[in-house]
Amino acid sequence: MLIFVGKKSSMIPVTVYSEMTPNPSTMKFVANKYLLPTGASVEFESKSSAKGFSPLAEALFDFPFVSKVFIAANFITIAKTDNVPWDFITMELREFIREWISFSKEVLIAMPSQEQSFESNEQHLDVVNMESIVSKSFESSEFDEAIIDLLDQYVRPAVANDGGAIDYLGFSQGTVTVLLKGSCAGCPSSTATLKGGIENLLKQHIDAVKEVVAFNQ
Repeated sequence: MLIFVGKKSSMIPVTVYSEMTPNPSTMKFVANKYLLPTGASVEFESKSSAKGFSPLAEALFDFPFVSKVFIAANFITIAKTDNVPWDFITMELREFIREWISFSKEVLIAMPSQEQSFESNEQHLDVVNMESIVSKSFESSEFDEAIIDLLDQYVRPAVANDGGAIDYLGFSQGTVTVLLKGSCAGCPSSTATLKGGIENLLKQHIDAVKEVVAFNQ
């Protein structure tokens, strides 16, 4: 799938503004144009994982303080290393992203599959988690549609507003497994949101749900 492959010579007016997120390690950069189709999102944890998929993410990893890049409909969430404060780098990143989009450079040239995303980011996951990701598959359940509808209606908009995303992986024996991306991954408040918000919501509407867990937490 090719997305937004434009002529580099054509410049379009673009504005980008930055927003703090609940995760102090991440910053959200919002553009006034769509970067990906609504509902789509992609995350990269290294330059090598972005290679062949997102030229923009590859370029962002050239900044030594960038540790993760998450791209959604009209925003990019960037995670930084701990050795530099946001005050020193926010304007530089914002201008870089604005110019990239203004000159219609490629944001995403192919969408990695979930399996490719896991394999590309293998070095950033412990061995136990990686083996679980590769080996664990979820059977379709009668609750999948209801769970996805609830997440779409009540959870995804709030999560996107905070610079993140949540992917539904599956339901098994009363447990809903999700994948947190963007600012939600590694956020100090993500556990409270997961248990106090998402888990309670799904329990209230679906009696079979007993627990919600994040695969990458």
